[in-house]
Amino acid sequence: MGGLANDNALSYYSYHNLHSTQQREVTMAISERLRTWLNTSKVRYTTAKHSVAYTAQEIAAAQHVPGRQLAKSVLVKTDRGPILAVLPAIHLIDLKKLKALVGAKTVGIAKEADIKQQFPDVEVGAMSPFGNVYGVPVVTDKAWGEADEIVFNGGSHTETIKMRYRDFATLVHPKVGAFGIPIGGPPPRRKAKTPTTKRSTRASPRPRAKQPRFTTTARRAKKRPSR
Repeated sequence: MGGLANDNALSYYSYHNLHSTQQREVTMAISERLRTWLNTSKVRYTTAKHSVAYTAQEIAAAQHVPGRQLAKSVLVKTDRGPILAVLPAIHLIDLKKLKALVGAKTVGIAKEADIKQQFPDVEVGAMSPFGNVYGVPVVTDKAWGEADEIVFNGGSHTETIKMRYRDFATLVHPKVGAFGIPIGGPPPRRKAKTPTTKRSTRASPRPRAKQPRFTTTARRAKKRPSR
């Protein structure tokens, strides 16, 4: 499977599946497994509650954070096992680039059943980027290198966690590479400027006056002595 992954809903999972799941489940808080792990790691983080939100745009608006700071965690199945791809919410996954980065032969977005099996204590589409807590290797896009903080779901659609990206990277040790593309496409390339030829300021040399050409008869007449 290759190309760009669809982004119709947060973490690429169907909006209708999320709502049907929500009807069957009681809204959870932050994953207790994640909370315990973070507290044991002794890193500073804050939590924030918000109204139920499923898409990245809804969460960013509810929390008043820019999309480049909000993490989107996507479970990806490969022939080498599952991985968790983490990228800014304003990016799409280029599966071809991701496949090359992890050295896999096949990659594909995981289904709802796969998520439930791998992350049993979180709501579908609300995984945190801490895949290592669940035994899933984490791959992050290099765009995170420019971020000071990272905001992400903590296991539910009503609560997020914020922490320094540097602390997150230290705890997770993710594989970093370029596999995200900004929504709307990459910025247009600037056209190279065509060098302009400077005109010389020197005056052009004046053309020499043409000397009159004499015919053979005229030349002979010129050589005859006058009587």
